[in-house]
Amino acid sequence: MMRAVRLHSAEGIDGLAIEDVAIPTLETTDALVRIHAAAITRDELEWPLDRLPAIPSYEVSGVVEAVGADVTEVAADDPVFALTAFDRDGGASELAAVPAQLLVPKPRALDHFESAAIPLAGLSAWQGLFGHGQLEAGQRVLIHGAAGGVGQFATQLARDRGAYVIGTASADALERVRELGANEAIDRHARFEELLDPVDLVFDTVGGEALARSESVLLDGGRLVSVAEEPPEPSRSDITAVYFVVEPNTRQLAELARLADAGKLVPAVDSVFPLASAREAFERVQAAGKRGKVVLRVQ
Repeated sequence: MMRAVRLHSAEGIDGLAIEDVAIPTLETTDALVRIHAAAITRDELEWPLDRLPAIPSYEVSGVVEAVGADVTEVAADDPVFALTAFDRDGGASELAAVPAQLLVPKPRALDHFESAAIPLAGLSAWQGLFGHGQLEAGQRVLIHGAAGGVGQFATQLARDRGAYVIGTASADALERVRELGANEAIDRHARFEELLDPVDLVFDTVGGEALARSESVLLDGGRLVSVAEEPPEPSRSDITAVYFVVEPNTRQLAELARLADAGKLVPAVDSVFPLASAREAFERVQAAGKRGKVVLRVQ
């Protein structure tokens, strides 16, 4: 048996319980990971409502305990991290069965808490900027919510790629946006379309009015990419507008680990809670003023 957090109902935080459950049985392509840290994403308790009871937390960092018969990607005692599959149990447990093909060597320069803070937000930023957004060196990008969970990674990644980075954020976070590498930082309440020259890409992490007004700042052939909500239908035929949901990708996650080891990508951890305080951890995720990821300490 092992200790785990399980969601039993659609009541959100009130549906959580800390329980003794059976250690998961491995499929032949799974690895059993001893979880050291599991990060929490806002609204994730709404994701598994069709398969309750379910273990939450889909960003994990830990050490491989055992592997299935067909696994060649990792071996016992390997330190790993991952964005796990959304259609099965997550990592808020002492042990988790994870498809081995999703596991990547943990960044050597980071501890497990910092490593667990990377996968979902880091991959969202990577896929938004370089996959859907096709951002290249020398181009201009506007990032809405540049100091937020996804935005902080997007700001660092875009600057490392050689783009000219403009970030919007709340007034008290503008200095943070500059520290992350933005060339310009704009108060999110300002009329950004009146303050900046046109850009090649708008990467939106906040939605709402900022997203609705973003088409006006795009150059010919510009791209509008959002992880917050579906963008409005463009009024110009040359504009591409995309909404996407992040997907696990080990090649991209390995590149994020490389950048972290090189000191070019620094995750922010807001707070760490023991597994037994999972309810308080999920409450912290909903709190105002949070800066960085909320992480569960499992081992």
